[in-house]
Amino acid sequence: MATDPDLNLINKMECQQLIDEYLRWLKQEFVFSEVDGSCQISTPFLDRHNDAIEIYVEKRDALFYLTDDGYTIRDLRSCNMEFSTPKREAHLTAILNGFGVKLDKDEIYIEALVEDFPQKKHNLLQAILAINDMFIMAEEHVLTLFKEDVALFLETHHIPAFSDFKLSGKSGLDHKFDFGIPKTNGKAERILQTINNLSKDNATSLAFAVADIRAIRPEPIEALAVINDSIRSPNDGHLSALRAYDVEPLIWSDRENFVSRLNGSVQ
Repeated sequence: MATDPDLNLINKMECQQLIDEYLRWLKQEFVFSEVDGSCQISTPFLDRHNDAIEIYVEKRDALFYLTDDGYTIRDLRSCNMEFSTPKREAHLTAILNGFGVKLDKDEIYIEALVEDFPQKKHNLLQAILAINDMFIMAEEHVLTLFKEDVALFLETHHIPAFSDFKLSGKSGLDHKFDFGIPKTNGKAERILQTINNLSKDNATSLAFAVADIRAIRPEPIEALAVINDSIRSPNDGHLSALRAYDVEPLIWSDRENFVSRLNGSVQ
């Protein structure tokens, strides 16, 4: 990451512009309607069928109950994506716990007060997107969880990293990342996100999260995304979208060539 003061000022302005544009897009694309006494929210985020992800909000005493009405899990099961193996069950539990959401039978839900409604809605949507991403594990030749593979890769190459951490952004939202790599050998602190199936939505979401935290951090922070290409090659346009906002994509099949990039050594 460049340390020239003028360049840092430009980057902060670009970060703010991204945040403003993203929030403006969100406000324009969310559609609300009343369904049987609850509020149905059609979001701009898409599921694996390219349909808008919908959540429902009910008022229960002093709390708001936000739910996907069971759609996400049922849809995954319809493509033979079951949660019957210990690894898949553990991965699902980790996603739920990481975003502070709960599962009741097939229903993913979270409860909120008026004051924390925006953050809880954000957490629910991020959890739904992460669980949606699990459908790629139903492919017969994907034998292990990608995040576990990346964690093992980091450990094998003695790359210091800590997992599952949250950083707050200028928007007031908290963002969860898969790994953090501390500042070493003159390299800035780094955040590392694993992406099983790169899409426009998760590329945009990651770019926003990175820009949001950069906008308030006094020290530079680098962002990297490890992209799984074992099933399909990532879309060039989606890779370009990450690079446009200074998120460096690292392709999993080329992992031996980016070890020095992760441990901070001079290449």
